Amino acid sequence: MSKSTLIEKLNWRYATKKMDPAKSVPQEKVDQIIEAIRMAPTSSGTQPFEVFVITNPEIRAQIRPHAWDQAQITDGSHLLVFAAWDNYSEDRIDSVTRQMTEERGEIPMLNQYYDNLKATYLPREARTNHDHAARQAYIALGFALAAAAELEVDSTPMEGFTPEKIDEILGLKDKGLRSVLLLPLGYRAEEGDWLLPMKKVRKSRDTIVTEIA
Repeated sequence: MSKSTLIEKLNWRYATKKMDPAKSVPQEKVDQIIEAIRMAPTSSGTQPFEVFVITNPEIRAQIRPHAWDQAQITDGSHLLVFAAWDNYSEDRIDSVTRQMTEERGEIPMLNQYYDNLKATYLPREARTNHDHAARQAYIALGFALAAAAELEVDSTPMEGFTPEKIDEILGLKDKGLRSVLLLPLGYRAEEGDWLLPMKKVRKSRDTIVTEIA
């Protein structure tokens, strides 16, 4: 069986530690990564997050000190910020239902499904709902990482930052959003990245997979 091209690209990718500030990711490649994010599956199709694509050097310089001073934020050409809904609301769920009705037509079962969803989600604590929304953003992050690898664009997923500071810089609170992930995009610096020459290390299949026939 021939080896998947995607698997080859995933072996190529790594969490790039040093990006070349002189190299910029072409817009057409950024657009494809964004499209992969948009196409990612989410629970009940709600897509409860937004993505901010930041190229402005001043804003990225403001963000960097609140993200463990990681240089990829300013050395890469693009910074993606995944921001999840702070809570589910009737309006937010209804907007999903309206779009599906507009694009698929009136489906009674669809309305009943989302009425049941509201009955489940709306009484829950905001933190529970935000955590659920954030997990959907993580699914989209995985799609972004795979798409970037396929396009041979380097990336570094980051959880090491102070969300409250990023929210303040980007004005996310007023939008009902909270930052959950950062993803710089760029191109690796062939010289000076200590991780680049190292072998990729992952658990063996037998260690991580249990097959139940």
